[in-house]
Amino acid sequence: MASLDPLTRMHYRAARARRIDVVSLWQRAREASREHDRWTPAVLADMLWSAGVRQVGFQDYVDYDFAMLTRAERDTYMTHPVSNELSQRYDDPRHRSQFHNKIAFNRTFAPFLHREWMTITPDNAKGLRDFVERHGTVIVKEPVGQAGSGVHRYRADAVTDWAAFHTGLLERGELLAEEVIIQHPDLAAFCPGTVNTTRVTTFFDGERTHILAMAQKFGRGEVSDQMSFGGFYSMLDDDGRAVGAGYDSHGNVHELHPDTGRRISDFTLPMLDEVKRFIDAVARVVPTVRYVGWDVVVTPAGPVLVEGNWAAGVYENKPSVTGIRTGHKPRYRAAIGF
Repeated sequence: MASLDPLTRMHYRAARARRIDVVSLWQRAREASREHDRWTPAVLADMLWSAGVRQVGFQDYVDYDFAMLTRAERDTYMTHPVSNELSQRYDDPRHRSQFHNKIAFNRTFAPFLHREWMTITPDNAKGLRDFVERHGTVIVKEPVGQAGSGVHRYRADAVTDWAAFHTGLLERGELLAEEVIIQHPDLAAFCPGTVNTTRVTTFFDGERTHILAMAQKFGRGEVSDQMSFGGFYSMLDDDGRAVGAGYDSHGNVHELHPDTGRRISDFTLPMLDEVKRFIDAVARVVPTVRYVGWDVVVTPAGPVLVEGNWAAGVYENKPSVTGIRTGHKPRYRAAIGF
């Protein structure tokens, strides 16, 4: 098996060391110590050792309950520093812009979007009005953003001055307008006010698309299901079933969806076989970007693509919530070979 690049690892660690927020680190250590009844200085020391030696991000340590796990159990978890190395190694920098820029992404993956979209330019005010009025409600995005930033929702009946609306979008850099996705009833039953995306992390080895992990995200009625909008997630097993309650990186655990009362552990992703075939197809479009976190939505007609993240990020199991004390790193290693 090939080892990951030590130079990339060194640079990443140095950059993280320069950015350490001591107050935030202490708060994370206190959070973990309270939850797992451990002495805070011991947890802090363990966090620093884990970060420096075992490539465990500080938030990874908290989110995945490392304070309650053995070393062998910890070693089964994918972490953000390791994920970053995989991104740097397997996602060709010459082609990352096709994922990083949402307009470029829509152009590249147009056959898989299954919804109408348009770019907003200085000369298409009338076209924008026609588009918004035709759809009633639209999603407008800034071309570059992450974690749901730069995503907005607008209603046609709330616009009183179309010229000012068009000018305002241009001035704020909100340049991509999309038709709202109509999600499958099984997803809408949990949160009808937000399009609930499924994160499927994959590695394309040149011949086969390996599904490394699947997570179902749940929104709270906002424009995005990201945590910055109150969203949370649950990991899915190979049959598309939620393995337990939902959780986020802010210490919140949801046995039931807060808005609909649906039990998160009862969720099963519809059309799983179609999702797997769909993911295999999209992973082959830009084969030089091999490690990707795809966000898809299952609609009544089948899966549609929302976006692909070349810096895939990490979604993992939370032992204190699910009772499962192992993560997904063995799947990553088996598929990628590191």
